Amino acid sequence: MMLAPFLILAAVVAGTAARYTADWTSLDARPLPSWYDEAKLGIFIHWGVFSVPGFGSEWFWWHWQGQQPPDPKCVDYMRKNYPPGFSYPEFAPQFHAQLFDPDEWADIFKASGAQYVVLTAKHHEGFTNWQSPNSWNWNSVDNGPHRDLVGDLGEAVRKRSLHYGLYNSLYEWFHPLYLNDKKNGFKTQDFVMHKLLPEIYNMVVRYKPEVIWSDGDWEAPDTYWNSTELLAWLYNDSPVRDTVVTNDRWGAGCACKHGGYYNCEDKYTPGQLPKHKWEKCTSVDTLSWGYRRNMKLSELMSLPSIIGDLVQTVALGGNYLLNVGPTPDGMIPVAFEERLRGVGAWLKTNGEAIYASKPWRVQGENSTITVWYTSKGSTVYAFMTVKPPKHTVQLWEPKTSASTKVTLLGNPGPLSWVPLRPTGGLTVQLPDLPDTPAQAWTLKMENVS
Repeated sequence: MMLAPFLILAAVVAGTAARYTADWTSLDARPLPSWYDEAKLGIFIHWGVFSVPGFGSEWFWWHWQGQQPPDPKCVDYMRKNYPPGFSYPEFAPQFHAQLFDPDEWADIFKASGAQYVVLTAKHHEGFTNWQSPNSWNWNSVDNGPHRDLVGDLGEAVRKRSLHYGLYNSLYEWFHPLYLNDKKNGFKTQDFVMHKLLPEIYNMVVRYKPEVIWSDGDWEAPDTYWNSTELLAWLYNDSPVRDTVVTNDRWGAGCACKHGGYYNCEDKYTPGQLPKHKWEKCTSVDTLSWGYRRNMKLSELMSLPSIIGDLVQTVALGGNYLLNVGPTPDGMIPVAFEERLRGVGAWLKTNGEAIYASKPWRVQGENSTITVWYTSKGSTVYAFMTVKPPKHTVQLWEPKTSASTKVTLLGNPGPLSWVPLRPTGGLTVQLPDLPDTPAQAWTLKMENVS
């Protein structure tokens, strides 16, 4: 049986640093590279052959021909718009990406204030956005765009000093080797050894992603995917061993338990501060991750709701990964671009309270309004995502001192404040808060505890 190349490499490379063994106790002990926690905001991109039908979601193929019974809406869509017998792979030549300008995308992502970008290298449909040697004619160079989408975007993103990551689905809905392994109760690993692992190795060595965003793991245990062996290679011997971060989707039951940072589930929002670094992935289009031709404005997250979500996520120690779905010809829909640039405009004023911040001893409170907190040493930031009804706001949790100074980010000069009670708290006199598209403001309190 063909051995995965990374296993061979791991066997012959002699490391001098402490090495991780292929078990969860060792792998979970690896410290998360600091850049990731400091970054706070990333952009997620779902782009592939599924963008061509652009109907329902990126799960279109499965809903149309995988699940039983099929989704009648997908069946009806195909019946009305395509000839009888039209197959899903016939969408690939229509994935032209002829308007794709990676520098233009990277400029938008930079303007959003994001610090990292994660592109779908391969979704569950199996189509790779680079010329994978293990995906003959079902990739973006042999078919469709006839272009290395992963490489072109990576080059543009890195020119702007952003970190670059790749999403990779472990499973593929209709790959015959995977279906055969599944039929065998995952007692065989033909798909893993001949397709998955060689392909991930090629992807990592070639593009050196600093995030591996794994998905499609839930049908089989981590032992089937050889996840611990893969992560040991990533952490010990891969070209990104010192900087790579990984999520927690490495096999049934791994979510929220094993891996680098935790996603737990799509759009995960914990009720209190988790004990482990986590990330919330969510999408501007609330109904899909991939492009939908029929999306409506009412189905998109508004800028204030995105900012509020970002603030709550960071206050609870998480990173925020905000998704957009480009069109099959390579354009980021203008409504998405507007949201991303709006986030960036807000961060230009309020970013010091987000980037490299830490959760405070209290993450939020409901006083005059709901307030979320972050901190940097003895400086505490209070986010107001609703305009206070008066020109004052009461904050119950901060403990002030004679040297406490309060300012509003983006507003020159200190604000007047008075103690709320002998044991702590303060009432802050607010200036006229400017109406902004984001509808969120940040108080900076220095020398508080």
